[in-house]
This record gives sequence, structure tokens and C-alpha cells, in this order.
Amino acid sequence: MSDLAALASALKSLHVKGDPVVLPTVWDAWSARSASSRFAALTVGSHPLAESIGRADGEGMTFSEAMSRVSEITRAVHVPVSVDIESGYGEPPAVLIDGLLAAGAVGLNIEDTVHKDGDRLRDPQEHADLIAALRAAADAAEVPVVINARTDVILRKIGDPAGRVADAIARLTLCAEAGADSLYPVGYHDDEVQRRLADELPLPVNAIAHPATGDLAHLASLGVGRISFGPLLQSALAERAAELFTRWE
Repeated sequence: MSDLAALASALKSLHVKGDPVVLPTVWDAWSARSASSRFAALTVGSHPLAESIGRADGEGMTFSEAMSRVSEITRAVHVPVSVDIESGYGEPPAVLIDGLLAAGAVGLNIEDTVHKDGDRLRDPQEHADLIAALRAAADAAEVPVVINARTDVILRKIGDPAGRVADAIARLTLCAEAGADSLYPVGYHDDEVQRRLADELPLPVNAIAHPATGDLAHLASLGVGRISFGPLLQSALAERAAELFTRWE
């Protein structure tokens, strides 16, 4: 087994319903090195990554630029690294997988909002087909890349409010059948919704949490299998930096 394949297998094994892996969301070598001394794996967030070089989230940087930064991160740590590749930067699945592996990453987060097409939401089957193509490309590369399939239905308040959770479950179930390893109904959910998502979805569910106020034990009790911070770690550090700067004004 190659080093990348071993890292990918290790990352997947960390995803356990009710015993969630915490993947601190990092954006550069410094943040990655700081977190990797305490956590078994990391994820690179698109928002903080773009912010770190003065670009906008929503594919304000190119895939090549993003992978250049990811390479710096993976060279700085010895733990598995997953990457939020937004909606895929308009690149073919094989290019996405090859680029990730070349950068040393072994996981990806892919969402159904298509930034390069007016922020439209992919049709459920269209998104599942993309997941299947990514899985096929990973299989061809002989690395079991961990695919975290995301839907923005709840976050963007798409459709009838009464049916959003069911819509997210249906969409992500298709992604699971297509080859995803974990599922991300992104948004801030109350306990009832979070528990329903964990109970009804067939794979470990990713939840977002604030690093200063989130509760690992509580999220575990709701059945979550993966926790990430989105842009909230970077924001929290920026707030602390502002406090320090104020002392010197």
C-alpha cells in the first residue's frame, strides 16, 4: 500500500458515528502544524484558505493555486489532510483527484452549489454522478480518497422549509450510494434535526462546530461522526489578535 493510500485508509477509519473525529479547519502550514500535534487528521477550509491570500470564498482562487497552498500544508505535517474543493472549480473529476494526490491530500469535501454557474444548486442525481466519477478516479489512482459529500439545501434555505431536511437526506443518500464516505448537510442545526440527520443518513455525518463554544460530547451523543470548524477557527483567532492589537494602539 502506498503512503497516500495508507493515509486515506487511516482517515476513513476515524469516521465513527457517535465517536466523531475532530478535523480542525486549517489554512496554512503554521495553522496545520499547530493543530497536528493534537489531532489525528486535518481539513483545509476553502474560506480560510482564500482569506489567507486575500481572495474570496466561492472559488475566488484557481484549483492550481489552492493545491499549491495545500502542498505547503501537507509537507508541514504527518497526518491525513482533507481539502474543501468547493464545487470542483469547474475541473473534471480526474483532474481534481490527480491534483489532490499530487498535493499530498487524501480527502475532499465537495458541495452541490456550482459557483462557476451562477451559484446554482446541482440536481440531486447530477451531484451523485459527480461523486461517482470522483470515486472512479480515486479507484483508478489506487488511493481510497475519503469523499465528504456536502449539500447546501439547508444552509441556503432552498425549497419548502418543511421539506428541507428530508430533501438533504434524499440528496446525500444518493451520494452515499455513489461512493461517498461521509455526508455533510452543512448548516447549524438544532438537536432534533442533527439527531435525525445522523439517524437517517447511511454514513457518518459531518457537523460544523465553533471551536470555543462547541461541545464534543454533546455532538457525539447526537450521533455525529465528523466535526469541522469551517471558517470559525480563523475568525476566533482574528478576534483574539484584535484584542492583542488593541493594547498597542
